[in-house]
Amino acid sequence: MRKLIAFTTALLLTTSFANAAMSETDCQAAFKKADANSDGTLTDAEASQYFAAMRIANKPATDGRLSSADFLTNCKSGMYDTVKRVSDPGAPLAGANSFTEAQAQDRALAAGFSKVSALKKDDNGVWRGTATNDGKNVNVAVDFKGNVVAN
Repeated sequence: MRKLIAFTTALLLTTSFANAAMSETDCQAAFKKADANSDGTLTDAEASQYFAAMRIANKPATDGRLSSADFLTNCKSGMYDTVKRVSDPGAPLAGANSFTEAQAQDRALAAGFSKVSALKKDDNGVWRGTATNDGKNVNVAVDFKGNVVAN
């Protein structure tokens, strides 16, 4: 029975990660869109969402630049597919939040928000601030689990 549970868990985890990854075509299109100056590399100024996702995964760009090949490898692994992640029901959730302000800001950036203001942690342990999403100013919150929501 334990082997069956372990196998099922492994299968579910493998399936979850496989479904999280973007296709080669989607990754190439994302790189092209992010490469504003068309020089074949990305900088944090061009692609803060992707650089934030790399910092969250503890794989920051070593020289402040991201090549097309490295971007595609990370993209196909699912590292950049943070925008499609679904927050827990009821998020933002109250709880002891160990994220620093910079870590909370990275989670908001990786989730597709831009121009994230200085965040402040409230009495419930939720980092709150303002940001831009789809060209609109919104309130953003990051909870202790890393859920990022506009509210």
